[in-house]
Amino acid sequence: MNETVTTKAARQAGYRQNATGPQKTLGHLAMVAFAALVAGSFSVGAIVAPHIGPASLNAARFLVAIVLMGIVVRVVLRRPIPFPAAPWRFFVMGGAMALFFITMFTALGMTDPVSTGAIFTLMPFLSTFFGYLFLRQVPRGLVLPSLILAGVGAIWVIFGGDLDAVRRFDVGRGETIFFFGVVGHAAYASLVRFYNRGEPVLVFTFWTLLATGIIIAVYGVGEIAATHWQSIPFKVWAGILYLAIFTTAGTFFLLQFAALRLPASKVLAYNYLTPTLIIIYEGLLGHGWASFSVIAGAGVTILGLVLLVLAPDG
Repeated sequence: MNETVTTKAARQAGYRQNATGPQKTLGHLAMVAFAALVAGSFSVGAIVAPHIGPASLNAARFLVAIVLMGIVVRVVLRRPIPFPAAPWRFFVMGGAMALFFITMFTALGMTDPVSTGAIFTLMPFLSTFFGYLFLRQVPRGLVLPSLILAGVGAIWVIFGGDLDAVRRFDVGRGETIFFFGVVGHAAYASLVRFYNRGEPVLVFTFWTLLATGIIIAVYGVGEIAATHWQSIPFKVWAGILYLAIFTTAGTFFLLQFAALRLPASKVLAYNYLTPTLIIIYEGLLGHGWASFSVIAGAGVTILGLVLLVLAPDG
């Protein structure tokens, strides 16, 4: 049976408020899982990247993710996926995320991962701004100090605990380009709640994935057409499948799930966990542990996030 208009309106009204109790806890756990999946994707990305261009890689991963999410939504709903009202909403959100992916790979061709990682730490602060702009969310209590503490720890980890490397950091063209992508990603968390009209999270995720994939495909049509798909090694297809399932469909769902329950300032703060989790993964895989100085920076990040979780929602 289709949902009534009243039910959809009630869900939309609920999504405009911050969650409490178990739903709030689930929102935080969703973002911990989000950070864990993103961190785990770096090793896979390193294997895949030399064999396929960035536009083709992203187009392939989104195509697989869209098909997968479409099947899941169809099975869960037990009916055709409903066409959304005002589909332009999804192209606004998809454009914000496509901007992030496109500028990230563009910037990595001009600068190094450390520099882009440093720019990435601006995201939670930008998301706080967009949370106020779109949703009138005002950070309370320890939210901003916690973000600063977690951000300092993340920067320390990104630069490998090297103070001289931090001092040498220079904002060039690549960093500037990536900054605009970070702005797009930061806006996305607030846009999810701003544009949601009571659609279930799975349906909302499907249409957002589809819009993002279309924009990326249009942008990279030349590279996609020139790619020799039949020559791509099996390990690359396996990597694309992993990225599509876990770090595209999975992370989109988790981010939207959390964004409908938590303030924007708290949602994207979990990105600070990514460098720390990479350290843990590398150590567990036998690739060596980071220095005590870097691990201390990771500890500062975790402390900042714990304080953020305990701080009242805006």
